[in-house]
Amino acid sequence: MTNKQNPLKIDIWYFSATGNTKAIARVLQEEFSILGADTNLIDITPLDSRNPGILPGTGDVIVLGLPVHSWRAPRVIREWLVTLKGQGKKCAMFFTYGGFGIHPSHYSTRKILEQQGFSVVGSAEFPASHTFNLGGWNALKNRPDRSDFDVAREYAAAVLRRFTGEDPGFPPEMEPTTHPESILDSIEQFRFKILTKLPSRDGTCSNCGICADVCPTGSMDAIAGKANRDTCIACLACVVSCPEQTITINDMTESWAYKLTVEQISEAAMQEKKSKIYL
Repeated sequence: MTNKQNPLKIDIWYFSATGNTKAIARVLQEEFSILGADTNLIDITPLDSRNPGILPGTGDVIVLGLPVHSWRAPRVIREWLVTLKGQGKKCAMFFTYGGFGIHPSHYSTRKILEQQGFSVVGSAEFPASHTFNLGGWNALKNRPDRSDFDVAREYAAAVLRRFTGEDPGFPPEMEPTTHPESILDSIEQFRFKILTKLPSRDGTCSNCGICADVCPTGSMDAIAGKANRDTCIACLACVVSCPEQTITINDMTESWAYKLTVEQISEAAMQEKKSKIYL
């Protein structure tokens, strides 16, 4: 619990192209509020929400929520974080992921934050519907669910104790990787072997411009109706946000069985994945 006369101010920064990370962020906000904290949700998905060197919000502490893109936080977020100065501010992390590789996202993001002067007090991970389900995959549909939200509430209570100093601990060492950055970069590009048709207009369009507004990299050209191949990160925010469902991608159904084989996992085993807390 926090001081009612002077409640702890928590800024929750979240990057959420398709809504998974936002769903967890909202549960955390709700639980923090129940526990007496003053919580502010800050969406860092749109390009204009991230200014180099500027911390969004004025909170005492930060919760950073990110999706996992090919084992790491999204490149645009990694590049932005290295411009910030934490000045000792406490920060808790959480990640949503589509059922496949989660590590070394905890390790690499924590490393960036600590190098920039933040004090990382905890991390958590939540299985969530894979972005490529929009193209025909079947990875963790209907996640996060109630069980994941229960873990999110547990995590909120735990990191609040870290934030207030009631619990002075720090999380253990996170799982690193032996792969060099060049290999991780190549893994990051593999998604474009599956996403062969970048988001583009296919049908009647009212030119509302929402697809461009929500794009985290400024890649989507609303007038031309297509994404820039050089800067698109395949987050599919434009596809989800299009009110007319005019922005489409290719059918990925045939690649689903191949992905399961490569990852040596079944749909049933994937569905058994549980949310985890690292304190």
